[in-house]
Amino acid sequence: QVQLVESGGGLVQAGGSVRLSCAASGRTFATFMGWFRQAPGKEREFVATIGWSGQVTTYADSVKGRFTISRDNAKNTAYLQMNSLKPEDTAVYYCAARYSSTTSTRQAEYKYWGQGTQVTVSS
Repeated sequence: QVQLVESGGGLVQAGGSVRLSCAASGRTFATFMGWFRQAPGKEREFVATIGWSGQVTTYADSVKGRFTISRDNAKNTAYLQMNSLKPEDTAVYYCAARYSSTTSTRQAEYKYWGQGTQVTVSS
């Protein structure tokens, strides 16, 4: 009974910034929110995750230092701020949610998924 809707994707030049949003509805905000991405011909990969309080965050090495995950529980919304974008960041970005007391970077541990939003970084 959790619905996730991503927004904010689009076309951006290399070196630019984009902020993705993930709005949740249908149930109380998940304990952990995550962002994953999938490029054409590639496996879906972990990007970032954040705990309920926002104090516990985990990032993939490929985005560490460039991306920032955050959440606003009052708005039932999670965000992914993406800076210093590279062409290799081009992918469909998915928001995911799980109800747990621990963090996870594994796709299988996330029960709910959004439809994805396309981010294209031009060179």
